[in-house]
Amino acid sequence: MSSVPLAATETRDPMPAVLWPLLFGNFVIGSGVMVVPGTLNEISSGLDVSVATAGQLISAGALLMCIGAPLFAAVVAGWDRRRLLAASMVWFALFHVACALAPSFAWLLPLRVLALVPPAVFTPQAAACVGLLVAPAQRGRAITFIFLGWSVASVLGMPLGAWLGGTFGWRYAFGAVAALSLVSAAWVWRSMPDGIKPAALSLESWQFILRSKALMTAVLVTVLYAAGQFVQFSYFAPWFKQRLGASPGELSLFFMWFGAFGLLGNMLMTRYIDRIGVERAVLIGIALMAASLAGFALGTSLALAALVCIPWALGCFSSNSAQQARLVAIAPALAAASVALNSSAMYAGQAIGAASGGWLIVHGDMDWLHWAGFAGLLAALAVSALATRFARQGV
Repeated sequence: MSSVPLAATETRDPMPAVLWPLLFGNFVIGSGVMVVPGTLNEISSGLDVSVATAGQLISAGALLMCIGAPLFAAVVAGWDRRRLLAASMVWFALFHVACALAPSFAWLLPLRVLALVPPAVFTPQAAACVGLLVAPAQRGRAITFIFLGWSVASVLGMPLGAWLGGTFGWRYAFGAVAALSLVSAAWVWRSMPDGIKPAALSLESWQFILRSKALMTAVLVTVLYAAGQFVQFSYFAPWFKQRLGASPGELSLFFMWFGAFGLLGNMLMTRYIDRIGVERAVLIGIALMAASLAGFALGTSLALAALVCIPWALGCFSSNSAQQARLVAIAPALAAASVALNSSAMYAGQAIGAASGGWLIVHGDMDWLHWAGFAGLLAALAVSALATRFARQGV
């Protein structure tokens, strides 16, 4: 497949068709990452382990993605992105098949960790190569566009996984992710032009990022709001089953409702981010999530819980899209590393949140999950304001 001249891409097609397979790839990645929270009850009962033990699949996988995102960014710096992104989706497919065939939790845990290598590669590297596919003026919109895939995963992928898990068993949900991964690999291979290779970063570039107060404080924001969310989000399935008696079908509908507003929030972010500014966009997203967690106890029925969670859903994925655009805006030439580092921060937050939530559940404090999450989001708001100050000072 021949390469596409950058000039032609910029003048004729500021939002090229190649962004669609990147969006779909993020949809599959998101569906695979969220398949465990959606099927946690079935994994727990099917493999005869506690909910807190099953939750280790979330924290252990997130830890791998946290460490892997910046490490892989350095390893694959010179790779052609068409081959890299397609190969990562084939890996995703193979290991989800292996997970579906796991005979015990002792087998499932390491297989699940290995299955989550591609999220540490695909999502940050897809975002990093957007700068070579679109004009600079549309970069923020293009990045938030491909991250719509995660929102679509929440409105379709996670509910479908929860329904498959509740109806046929969790193994079928993992199998569905494997099938979608192969479709994604084929689409990326067919649509992505050859020769897309973001410049490799030197040791000096990494040192600049790690010393930059603006970049590293912004990354800390991601850790905090991800941890705040995943204290509660990781355990949605057992919480709704134990507290509200939700059936698998009702849980799927709730996830679909949550995902629909998540998609809406990301679409609105895509449309308005260049107008309101990336810093303000991040603050809006975090504040919306904090509002839902503060009032989470008001959800005494599934219908009320669905209403309470609307602000959370609106800010959930849109805030991360805005964070990616924020990092690119601070240092466009370092996007490949900073976006990977931000993905690492997201996954670190997931690991911290899931582990903290599991600890609270083990100690009989499930009703405190949302307050722990709320505290994390308040901290994220404060640190985000500090990151904005550093960015304006150029430090």
